[in-house]
Amino acid sequence: MRVLVVEDEEFLREMIADGLRRDALAVDEAGDGLEALRRLRLGEYDVLVLDRDLPGLHGDEVCRQVVRERLLTRVLMLTASGTVRDRVEGLGLGADDYLTKPFAYDELLARVLALGRRTRPALPPVLERCGISVDTARRSASRDGHRLALSRKEFAVLEALLRAEGAVLGNDDLIEQVWEEDTSYSTNAVRVTLSKLRAKLGEPQVIETVPGAGYRIAGPGAGPIGEPTSEPIAAPITAPITAPITAPITDPR
Repeated sequence: MRVLVVEDEEFLREMIADGLRRDALAVDEAGDGLEALRRLRLGEYDVLVLDRDLPGLHGDEVCRQVVRERLLTRVLMLTASGTVRDRVEGLGLGADDYLTKPFAYDELLARVLALGRRTRPALPPVLERCGISVDTARRSASRDGHRLALSRKEFAVLEALLRAEGAVLGNDDLIEQVWEEDTSYSTNAVRVTLSKLRAKLGEPQVIETVPGAGYRIAGPGAGPIGEPTSEPIAAPITAPITAPITAPITDPR
């Protein structure tokens, strides 16, 4: 899950961003409304944590632009004013949720995770496949009932692969979903993280490498990459063609 934190108070912005990173989220930061819009237009974010009182471009206008440009991100608006009128105004601008300062970090995390689930197709909070279980709310993972001690990036990669439901994710897909915007595409971060994750998951291996495409966690019965399917292969036609084909070929569609 990718999150953009927009807050002009540096200490608060870094506190929120560092906390979300510790909970295995990919986080970018912006200190004003103009920088926030630039980042939103360049990359895709699941959740925007948006302070309302921003320099450069007010948070209200950033929210309006998100709605106007139909950017696929959920907005959690932060403000020091907690009156009913202010909350109604913020939600009326297009914000999906509203949190009043000061707030407890655990509540902010819960709201961010809930909004992130709305951005994507609905999936249960506990993802399971091939004996692996990932609790996205509690940020915990296990295999066959045994808890896994994963780093935040290992957890995020595992979550992304499980969310893909057997589909293949390439290096670019994983970098976009797991790493921050400043990560260089020339790094071997994906390969190193996957190597460590595979070691912690143990045998038999469940993360498959699809040559030239990426990685996946296949469901039961899919078989390893390169293994033949169980469907019979039709026998080749050996009888000679005795009559020329004269009818025109048409598109059956």
